[in-house]
Amino acid sequence: MLAPLIGTAAAVWIAVVIAVLAALSVAFSIWRGLKGAWWRGAALLLIALALSGPGIQRGTARPLSDIVILLDDRSASQSLPTRREASDAALRQIETQLSEWPETEVRRVTVGDSDDGTLLGAALSKAIAAEPANRLAGAIVVSDGLSHDAGVIPETAPAPVHFLQTGRPEDWDRRIVIDEAPGFALIGEPATISLHIADEGQTPDETAGPTTLTARLDGEVIATIAVTPGTRVELPVTLETAGANVILLSVGTEDGELTGLNNQAALTVNAVRDRLRVLLVSGEPNAGERTWRNLLKSDANIDLIHFTILRPPEKFDGVPVNELALIAFPTRELFMERIEDFDLIIFDRYRMRGILLPEYYDNIRRYVENGGAVLVSAGPEFAGVDSIARSALGPVLPARPTGRVIDTPFLPRLTEEGRKHPVTDGLPGAPAAEGSASQGDDWGRWLRMIETVPTPDSTVAMTGTDNQPLLMLRRQGDGRVALIASDQLWLWGRGFEGGGPQLDLMRRVAHWSMKEPELEEEALELRTLAGQSVEVTRRSLMDDPGPVQLTGPSGQLAEITLDETAPGRFTGRFTAPEPGLYTVRQGELTRSVAVGPAAPREFDRTVANAADMAALVENSGGSTHRLSDGIPELRRVAEGRPAEGRGVGGRWIGLYERQAETITGLSRRPVLPDWAWLCLIGAVMLAGWLIEGRRAA
Repeated sequence: MLAPLIGTAAAVWIAVVIAVLAALSVAFSIWRGLKGAWWRGAALLLIALALSGPGIQRGTARPLSDIVILLDDRSASQSLPTRREASDAALRQIETQLSEWPETEVRRVTVGDSDDGTLLGAALSKAIAAEPANRLAGAIVVSDGLSHDAGVIPETAPAPVHFLQTGRPEDWDRRIVIDEAPGFALIGEPATISLHIADEGQTPDETAGPTTLTARLDGEVIATIAVTPGTRVELPVTLETAGANVILLSVGTEDGELTGLNNQAALTVNAVRDRLRVLLVSGEPNAGERTWRNLLKSDANIDLIHFTILRPPEKFDGVPVNELALIAFPTRELFMERIEDFDLIIFDRYRMRGILLPEYYDNIRRYVENGGAVLVSAGPEFAGVDSIARSALGPVLPARPTGRVIDTPFLPRLTEEGRKHPVTDGLPGAPAAEGSASQGDDWGRWLRMIETVPTPDSTVAMTGTDNQPLLMLRRQGDGRVALIASDQLWLWGRGFEGGGPQLDLMRRVAHWSMKEPELEEEALELRTLAGQSVEVTRRSLMDDPGPVQLTGPSGQLAEITLDETAPGRFTGRFTAPEPGLYTVRQGELTRSVAVGPAAPREFDRTVANAADMAALVENSGGSTHRLSDGIPELRRVAEGRPAEGRGVGGRWIGLYERQAETITGLSRRPVLPDWAWLCLIGAVMLAGWLIEGRRAA
């Protein structure tokens, strides 16, 4: 025929043209009353049909198996009483039944724990999307329904989704819910934590009354209040220690509760100072005065009051007293009435000149003993008869001057204790220790210092010429006192002989005086690592502070041995056997850390609930069943038929019988061979000619 010669598409168009001509020819012949019109039209139609190449197409197909998604929830909440056993029994029975069905595949999906909780929705969405819709017989979800990504649970599915819910109808639980909690709080100012106690499930009548809420800070009880479940309460907490403070809130566990893990909640509040208030008193203009001022003014968290005495009182030049200063030095107000408002008082080359009365110095000493801080930057006046070391402030200073001023260039060096102390540990370019093979003298020299005799309880962090004490730190009562026995620190800032870490040293000394946690020489630090591991770091000036004692969330005790990893730093690690609050103690030092959430997210809600799965189950034509009522039987149903019911043997759930196929082969043969078409066309034409000829005769 023409199709192989001119192409199938062209042949079809020729056939269409001929068919149209046939129709027009028949219509014209009938209109004109011509004989044989039907026979001519039939012949033309046969020609068009032959050109179109009609054929019979046959294909071979292979049946495809149905797919059943079986989702197994293995999250932590499934470990609550009876849930794991019920899940395992249901899964075994379902898999046994499905294994007996012909042409059925099971896609087992397991959902475990993650940092974001139980991601039931993500697992189910991914499993459904991965399978062809025409092969999916259905999905069976065995879970307590507690999903932490309910928003991504699909709204429908191409096959019924059945939810088999674990848990018991009588389950109930109590938990602490933190409504609002501050991330930061001001030291000494109350911070408010808003919370309520939530009871969920079938709560017994005898537990409806108030319960006792206990708040602990680093293991110490700071508040105990009575709270009625469902009532919001405001808990004020006052923090006195700067840095991270771990607060543990807990209520007692009642009989019958699913778990006690969510009866406690840990939160971390960072305690900060509102603003550090510093009083800088310069006894006379000097090169280091601006250094101290620039350092303190550059810190936005510091409020600085600075007074410089330009004209000593002993200078008699006839100038009236009311013209000696633009602003009168409010000595009584600063050193008697409002001294407690300051976090640090700096005396920069100050000497007793009668400006401060003797009772003022005595009041400064009491200020230190009550928790205040004093820093003395000493020059030659510190060695004279008018040195402030001879005032009532002298007993709290870290050293007393001998009266000798050493005018000899020297290189500041760190002592053995200075290499351990956080104030001087790790200062850039520090000279190597005496006797060390390495030499790292990157610091420039100073030109003058004051000879002093340190007190037995002070720490000498740096030395100058002939190992004379240069930087001394002392704890006095609840306060701190620092003494720099030289007025040459400014040389480092000017780059003299290479300079040195002037700003680092000044900032560290000032902030140590104001009790910044990072600069405590005797401290405990806890840091959580991966896999519920915790690193314990003990900073100490002692050669071996010994092991620390660990208390776990269940009250278990353990001892952790620390190894020296750097001068003044001792480190140990432990792996927490369970999430919760762990407290480490050594002497008077106590720190706490929450390993994982104190109330893990998996146990935030514990009462089984089908609400998150309800929309998907309903829209897909599935069903919800409690495993505590028994395990439903499986049945195969036709698509569109009900997928659940109750029979003689009990409840049943249905899965579609898809009967999907895939084409494996395709064959095609013409309806008639070419010669048959020619014979048929010729026969019609001949029949028409004969019939038309007879009629004409």
